[in-house]
Amino acid sequence: MSDIERTEFELPADLQPQAAGRRPDAPVSPQAAADEHDVERSLRPKSIEEFIGQPKVREQLSLVLTGAKRRAVTPDHILISGPPGLGKTTMAMIIAQELGTSLRMTSGPALERAGDLAAMLSNIIEGDVLFIDEIHRIARPAEEMLYMAMEDFRIDVIVGKGPGATSIPLDIPPFTLVGATTRAGMLTGPLRDRFGFTAQMEFYDVEDLTRVVTRAARILNVEVSPEAAVEIASRSRGTPRIANRLLRRVRDFADVNADGNITLSEAQGALAVFDVDEMGLDRLDRAVLDALVRGHNGGPVGVNTLAVAVGEEPATVEEVCEPYLVRAGLMARTGRGRVATASAWLHLGLTPPEGTIGLH
Repeated sequence: MSDIERTEFELPADLQPQAAGRRPDAPVSPQAAADEHDVERSLRPKSIEEFIGQPKVREQLSLVLTGAKRRAVTPDHILISGPPGLGKTTMAMIIAQELGTSLRMTSGPALERAGDLAAMLSNIIEGDVLFIDEIHRIARPAEEMLYMAMEDFRIDVIVGKGPGATSIPLDIPPFTLVGATTRAGMLTGPLRDRFGFTAQMEFYDVEDLTRVVTRAARILNVEVSPEAAVEIASRSRGTPRIANRLLRRVRDFADVNADGNITLSEAQGALAVFDVDEMGLDRLDRAVLDALVRGHNGGPVGVNTLAVAVGEEPATVEEVCEPYLVRAGLMARTGRGRVATASAWLHLGLTPPEGTIGLH
């Protein structure tokens, strides 16, 4: 119990929560929080047919899984590559669901030693799906053990230390490894070559993201107009995870300021409150762009200098902001540094100077 005295206060009437089936002054129960968490988890598709977008990947994966099931064998190991938020983890869950087997999940950074991986593999049941997220970050000792496990379904457990150490071979049941990575280029050649199928996830277009928003709204029991769904989708940076997150924030805005139904005006108002502009740029994105354009006359400028200007770590600017700014055509990477394009100047309401990239 904290020594800080608790202060009781009452919200104004116009800010009192008006959720259906609950009094405005009723506390939120743990069960309600659990129910909300269940709803959020239900946003994940449960089958390949239910998965929206990625038509090529869905077709290829369906062939791989159906062929394996008809032959009554364990499918080849599968590598899923692509930017964050496109559904790699969801796809791994779908693979286990389609095969009717258990899914065992871990991540590359968690496998620091070979023993960590050996403990997981020793509990594998035949046909299980082992999912390793961010597999490019797996430690080298664990990766070398994984080679033999993937190829021969066997691992060597070292017992003892020094000259007296002995290697005990341990057979493991056939399983399917599903690896997910946001940086396929960081995978070593021997590991990459042991995957029988590689799925490359692509950014979504607005049409598919609109379907994602509409489906999520239906699951969340929220009324969203077609125009509002398109508006949310168009600001989601081609990423379903962001689309679902923005929908939840717009829902909050609509619950407080309207009757809970999401119209185009409600969506625009909510996204303005949460600092998401027409191109999907948030506060940090615009700060980086503003530092590049206004602070350094469009560049070229190094990422470290931009990071200092916006008060962030260089890794944050390079890994969080820069990829989308480049993909949106607002920034270009050159040998001398980052350069603002003509679109960046225009997006900030400024006239690009002569010689700016993209200026015709």
